[in-house]
Amino acid sequence: MNTTALIRPAWTPATIALMVIGFMVFWPLGLAMLAYIIWGDRLDGFKRDVNRATDGVFAGCRRGADRAHRWGNGVRTGNVAFDDWREKELERLAEERRKLDETLAEFDEYARELRRAKDQEEFDRFMANRSRSTPAPTAKPEPKGKNKGSNLLDD
Repeated sequence: MNTTALIRPAWTPATIALMVIGFMVFWPLGLAMLAYIIWGDRLDGFKRDVNRATDGVFAGCRRGADRAHRWGNGVRTGNVAFDDWREKELERLAEERRKLDETLAEFDEYARELRRAKDQEEFDRFMANRSRSTPAPTAKPEPKGKNKGSNLLDD
């Protein structure tokens, strides 16, 4: 960025004057100028990111269609032997994926059961320690102070 520019994202007399004038004329203009002074140095990176994200949007759509065609979303190539092989491989991969998903579900169930058993063991240990440390309940002692039928001579 050119640092010799009169209006640049910095606290220069020109930008401060424009901000004040902007607030006097129409407050959103002053607010926009304040935002430019504070965050204006990030605009180049923002512009670069936006340009990179939107470059080839139409070319990306075309590439996505080509990729879908190549990886066989029901599209035939015209070579029967290749198409048959590809369908069998895709079915095999789908079966492998199903087996992996089943194994994952079994492992998740095993891990859940293991956590439940560990939690149960910790709870049982807590209850055993608690019952050992708390004395058996006894009769409550009578509260001190005035009792029925007490008088000062009984003391």
